[in-house]
Amino acid sequence: MRGDGTEKHVPHTMSRMGDVLAGFHAAWEFESDSVLIRYERGIRTPKLFQSLGERRVPLAALEGVTLMPGKRGTVVLSARPRPGADPLLEAAAGQLKEGSDPYRLVVPAERATLAEYYADELRPLLTESGPAERFLVAAPEGPRQFKAYDGKASFDGSAVHFRWSWTGASTAKWKAGDQSFAVADLAGVEWRSPEAFEGHLRLLRRDRDLAGSAPAVPADQDPATVVFGLGYGPVHESLPFAAAVLEALRAKGAAAVPVPAGRRDPADIAERIRHLGELHQAGLVTDEEFAAKKAELLAEL
Repeated sequence: MRGDGTEKHVPHTMSRMGDVLAGFHAAWEFESDSVLIRYERGIRTPKLFQSLGERRVPLAALEGVTLMPGKRGTVVLSARPRPGADPLLEAAAGQLKEGSDPYRLVVPAERATLAEYYADELRPLLTESGPAERFLVAAPEGPRQFKAYDGKASFDGSAVHFRWSWTGASTAKWKAGDQSFAVADLAGVEWRSPEAFEGHLRLLRRDRDLAGSAPAVPADQDPATVVFGLGYGPVHESLPFAAAVLEALRAKGAAAVPVPAGRRDPADIAERIRHLGELHQAGLVTDEEFAAKKAELLAEL
């Protein structure tokens, strides 16, 4: 764009890449082999974007790009990463809301022509598709610690540490004591968004969770899990944390992917539904939330 608000003519060749497309909350700088995404730090910018700062995304990590009409005079340029290419998205496991998608750039409609140009230039360069064999995008640099409802979590690059809170931790966690988990002993990370019911971060251990030798343990009773809550373990803190652990797992040659929880013990499901019913009767859960969560729990049987 020129200073007078008009679009400059850009020759249809990759040698001109390096220009910047600015949108709401972020700007994409296009290079011959990557896209550098710089996120704003404004008060209206999603906190996850502010936490990410900037990220360089190799073109080899992407398998598609789309341009679609947006809301209220905008267009949306979206890049689609390959499965397994970005530890942040692997940790998120599809739980991010649309407005927090780090690969989504909302652009004023007057820049639609320029956005379309870059989309057209990128498409023939995205020659890779399907699952990536390794992480191609670096995990966010921070944060490496956050406060959960029942304790504090920290990660020093080689081990994850949980320090329990006397006001929030269950008796089971207090009896187990503060915990440290070496990356080499972990199989993966299960992140459940704090914006959903029963949000938590669970560390999956190679000797227990992969072998299936232990039944599923409720998050508030599992010493390998910290529980989120209102104001605790927010997305912009706990998700980059989980991504950093996944990246370290991959570097150690471990599974390095989120391991989905298997089918739960029926007794555990019944206990959770009972607890959910108590919350519903106390007015802490709406009718709609109760019905939706009950159906979700029953589907896990």
